[in-house]
Amino acid sequence: MMKKMHACLAAAVLLGWHAAAPAEDVASYPSQPIKLMVPWPPGGGVDTTARMVSDLLGKRLGQAFVIDNRGGAGGNIGTELAARQKPDGYNLLMSSISPNAINISLYGKLGFDPVKDFEPVIYVSAVPNILVVPANSPFKTVQDVIDAARANPGKLNYGSGGVGSSQHLAAVQFASAAKLDIVHVPYKGTSPAEADLAAGNVSLMLDTTTCLPFIAGGKMRALAVASKARNPALPDVPTFDEAGLPGVYASSWYGLSAPAGTPRAIIDRLNAEANAVLKSPELQKRMQKLGAEIGGGTPEDYGRFMASETKRYAEIVRISGAKLD
Repeated sequence: MMKKMHACLAAAVLLGWHAAAPAEDVASYPSQPIKLMVPWPPGGGVDTTARMVSDLLGKRLGQAFVIDNRGGAGGNIGTELAARQKPDGYNLLMSSISPNAINISLYGKLGFDPVKDFEPVIYVSAVPNILVVPANSPFKTVQDVIDAARANPGKLNYGSGGVGSSQHLAAVQFASAAKLDIVHVPYKGTSPAEADLAAGNVSLMLDTTTCLPFIAGGKMRALAVASKARNPALPDVPTFDEAGLPGVYASSWYGLSAPAGTPRAIIDRLNAEANAVLKSPELQKRMQKLGAEIGGGTPEDYGRFMASETKRYAEIVRISGAKLD
């Protein structure tokens, strides 16, 4: 009988079953390292932001953060895994625009519910999309691009990191707002798309701030920023509003979330400490180098923001016609 019981317990562990643990007193939280799921490979914007924030947050909380990179399927694989973790405050997710707002409209079926399966903790930051062209391009302004595209329907093309990526959907917004017929060229990731743009093989791109080194190195020219205010990393580059094409807003944003059922006291503690981290001069200096806009606020603020982005991108995905299985 005892052997049978041990076998059942072993099977339960293999299946990922967890016994309910007593709620931890928030005063003693955290008493062990915290795992932060990053549903993207190392080195990208989500991963870089996660490591910067968790490093400083860990120092304030007195416990290390362990980064768990689980990339694949546009962030869906790691996000689904995060949804299944124990809601005890020791399992967190670096949530982001694709799995937590876009993919519910882009994919036919998700293995998680981005609203019901998570508790918002805090909005961390956003990096705006930037309209860039090759350095040798004849286009010097947004209006130059619009005029050329209207004069030559279907002749200009734009690169992206793939169907449904932030670059793709940002360009859809641009083309829709300006009523342009431009051709999408999806790549398997941002890096090859940027390389082809810098080489002059693509007409334009609505890239994220990963293009800043190309701009600084004279390989790309920035024409507009898809945010409501100019970006500190590109103070001389106008917004689309300023360039005469209002309403084109596209950013890759990041935040902290926790599995549904995580105690509210722990959520509040994490939110308070993260807000302090986001206000620290050290983090603000590092974020500014990335061209990031720093967030903050309450868990409810982040929840409302994700809900509004989910609704907004449902329409953008519809316009794009993109669908993934």
